Amino acid sequence: MGSLTETVEKTANGAILYDKAIIKQISEERFTPGGWPHAEVLKGHLRSGGRGTTLYVGNVPRQFVLRHYMRGGLIGRLIRDTYVFSGADKTRSFLEWRLLDKMSSNQLRVPRPAAARYRQRGTFYTADIITVRIPDVMSLSHYIAENNPDESFWHSVGETIREFHAAGVYHADMNAYNLQIDNAGLLWMLDFDKGALRPPGPWQQETLGRLHRSLRKIVNLDPKLHFRAANWEQLIEGYFSASRSA
Repeated sequence: MGSLTETVEKTANGAILYDKAIIKQISEERFTPGGWPHAEVLKGHLRSGGRGTTLYVGNVPRQFVLRHYMRGGLIGRLIRDTYVFSGADKTRSFLEWRLLDKMSSNQLRVPRPAAARYRQRGTFYTADIITVRIPDVMSLSHYIAENNPDESFWHSVGETIREFHAAGVYHADMNAYNLQIDNAGLLWMLDFDKGALRPPGPWQQETLGRLHRSLRKIVNLDPKLHFRAANWEQLIEGYFSASRSA
């Protein structure tokens, strides 16, 4: 069951899925930087800029994030941004939009989805998604460069990750860039490409392991970052104390 205000409109070579409560009218132009009065490339911190395909668009107070789907890893060097088409509902953009819609409806701290599209070219497609920008957040990697958070912060990070896991939320790439911290020190999760809702399983430990590797990697890039082995233990204690009280 999707959002009550979910709307799908066919286009010349694909379709656009959007939430009428957020964007009343949608067009192909909205998925290009030129379709907005203001657009700026999202700059990263400590190699967190992704693949240069994420933009802030629109004007404050309601600004949006526009992201073009790009392949990562080795295959990304050969095939930059195309995927095999097997139906509109299986496109990366529609799947992520509907997952975000479900999670934000359940009060999980994720971006609210505004619009998604795919454009088909024969047996392949390209995809884009627009989400509502979360005000005043920075990546966990940036946050621990600027702040020296205490034990209660790491404890709360673990507790929040556990909330997502208890809701069955699988994040395919949970790292120190996709975890974001707001002004109140609360944790948000971004970028749910290839994410899913799953029953409990080994994936929960695997995603924690991925985050741990990510944190250790960025400390190697900048040893002055405020992250030590004790902080990871605090995060894990928060995670398991939340699961014990659940």
